[in-house]
Amino acid sequence: MWISRYVTGNSLGRESAGVGEVRSAGTKLSVSGSDDRADVMTAAPYGIAYVPPVGTRTLVMPTDGGAVCMGVIGAPDVRLEQGELMLYSSGGARIVLKNDGRVLINGRAVE
Repeated sequence: MWISRYVTGNSLGRESAGVGEVRSAGTKLSVSGSDDRADVMTAAPYGIAYVPPVGTRTLVMPTDGGAVCMGVIGAPDVRLEQGELMLYSSGGARIVLKNDGRVLINGRAVE
């Protein structure tokens, strides 16, 4: 996969992807790791926006337009089967799309 080759840092002299900890969050992030980075943008699928909480471990990747947070590393105690999806917030709200077609909001099925 091309992204894994890129992440491993195949080219010398270029910034490489790295893991860091969010130090401040807002419209852009400040991330500390092997390289401290400020003004880090977030990337997500269309229609999803997020701001990771301070202290969250993130994957940061350099781009032509600046560093981008590709997502967070690890998740809360997640019990999902292959193919299921969960959206969650730091406040405890959760939406789970189950393989059997059910939608759970904070543990309750909705129809």
